[in-house]
Amino acid sequence: MKPWLLLVYRIPREPTAGRVFVWRKLKQLGAIAVQDAIWVIPQTHRTREQFQWLAAEITELKGEAFVWDADQIYATDAESLRRQFTEPVETEYSEILAAVKKKSPDLPSLSKRFQDAQTRDYFASELGRQAREKLLAAAEWSP
Repeated sequence: MKPWLLLVYRIPREPTAGRVFVWRKLKQLGAIAVQDAIWVIPQTHRTREQFQWLAAEITELKGEAFVWDADQIYATDAESLRRQFTEPVETEYSEILAAVKKKSPDLPSLSKRFQDAQTRDYFASELGRQAREKLLAAAEWSP
């Protein structure tokens, strides 16, 4: 199992724009909220860098942030936590696969969606590999 990163932060309630900024950034990374201000993500070079940048931005917003390494997370259901990361990207991959099969698919848009999903695919989904192959094959056959 991959090691994890935890971001624990506190940020002033006002102005709310700061809180919204942090929330959107965490969602964009695919992080999962364990509690209100405790977020978890699989540890990669990219996610470590992103959490460190976000911690610095939280500090600039007059907040406090800590990034923690965790080799294991003891949860009631550890597999459930992993599914919270895999299900959203597999849903996205499934939608991409369905769209590629349609007549005249919008390949640039589907490629962008694939790239976005791939940045949150921390567990190398088999559906991701299939979506990549179908997109490449469709690009070869498109005029």
